[in-house]
Amino acid sequence: MMQRFFSAALLFLSLSGTSLAQDAPATVLNYEMAERAMAAALAEARSNNWNLTILIADHEGTPVMIHRMDGASARTYEIALAKAKVVTETGLFSGEYGRRLEAGEIEEIEGGIHYAGGVPVMLNGEQIGAVTSSGARGIEDEQVSLAGAAAIGD
Repeated sequence: MMQRFFSAALLFLSLSGTSLAQDAPATVLNYEMAERAMAAALAEARSNNWNLTILIADHEGTPVMIHRMDGASARTYEIALAKAKVVTETGLFSGEYGRRLEAGEIEEIEGGIHYAGGVPVMLNGEQIGAVTSSGARGIEDEQVSLAGAAAIGD
């Protein structure tokens, strides 16, 4: 009886591990990658005199690195985080999510935001995270985020 219990428990754990592994990308966005992305994004923001909050998130939307530049509003952190949520849940740029949401093509993500400035980080065809920026116009935020994402992935 006890052996069957342990066998069932082992089977459950192995199946649970398999499903978790399928959700995670083959490459995980790590701190070193986030440093490269942040350096590139900050350089782009500084070259244009934009004071932003820049957030680098993993594939689940959890921040790996955040930088709020001098002069960036405190509110920009929450906006950057909401953009990361949208990007990691949909795989879309946050501005594209906003366009599709307005057109009624997709459902609203609770706590998400539709402003441009969040982009997915792709590596070998897999989304491994997001780079988001907030504090300038949406297209400018996106320009900074794209520079950061390009320092990591495709």
